[in-house]
Amino acid sequence: MIEIVATGPLNTVQDLGRPGYRNIGVTACGAMDTLALTIGNILVGNAPDAAGIEVQTFPFRVRFSDRGAFALTGADCRATLDGVPLPPWWMAQARPGQMLELSPPLKDARAYLSLAGGVDVAPVMGSRSTSLRGGFGGVDGRVLAAGDRIATGAAADGFLPKDGFGVVPPAVALKDVFPLAEGGALVIRALPAGEHDLFGVDAERFWSQQWKISARSDRTGYRLSGDPIHPTEVVEMRSHGVVPGVIQVPPAGEPIVQMSDANTAGGYPKIAGVIEADLWRLGQARIGSLLRFVPATHAEAKVVETALAAYIADVRKTARLVRQALAAMA
Repeated sequence: MIEIVATGPLNTVQDLGRPGYRNIGVTACGAMDTLALTIGNILVGNAPDAAGIEVQTFPFRVRFSDRGAFALTGADCRATLDGVPLPPWWMAQARPGQMLELSPPLKDARAYLSLAGGVDVAPVMGSRSTSLRGGFGGVDGRVLAAGDRIATGAAADGFLPKDGFGVVPPAVALKDVFPLAEGGALVIRALPAGEHDLFGVDAERFWSQQWKISARSDRTGYRLSGDPIHPTEVVEMRSHGVVPGVIQVPPAGEPIVQMSDANTAGGYPKIAGVIEADLWRLGQARIGSLLRFVPATHAEAKVVETALAAYIADVRKTARLVRQALAAMA
């Protein structure tokens, strides 16, 4: 059990989402940075579908009511436990009464707090993720508030080091796989989508220019500011299915990248789709960040996906070996 002592708007309970209901208009929701949540759950020995807390407004403070393990992943939020600094991408153990504080990160947008046993809220349609638009999931379908008491499930059996342990962040471990920023812009790989060629020469400007994440962005989608692009002629389209990563272009000509709370359908023409393995990086981009999209192939996307899977497998193997070593010493 933890108590929320201080929080800001938009901090919610999230897991990996609720797939399978888009056909009835229910968005999947889930963590904006699924990789960070996945690693956090591995560090504390949770099942892959365990829910954690997505923190995107700071400061964020929680008090532990019971002894328990927790992990911090995602943005480096200069965390402290009773005033003692904690490294990023780290698992630690808290005693009853201890206070964990997360401060505004110097870069990146979202931190993830994973608790041993996972956040114990009732699943809705197979997921504990909060749907703010739908008003369900998580804690009564709303953002977390000071005074909330959050229960955790039963922690998995196993030994964890009392002084904690951590992993090399994916941006470092996979630096040869993920492109560096160019001219201050985050480089995101995407595949040309169904209506790409309808934009004619403007399609080239989509790839060549830098886009800025607008203040009108949220978990549903990132609205991008830049030199508008338009189809060569007016396009009348029926609404079609939409998933996270799809980049649509409304009549004003400034693209929208669908994110975790993506609409289930839409009628704007699609110029591109972000490869799935780059979505976690996009989920860590802050308001005002610059983006540049580069065209990728399916083969290139598969290479990145394979590298990510290998990184996750290596973290899982390391965590298992740590627990086995501690068990042997007990």
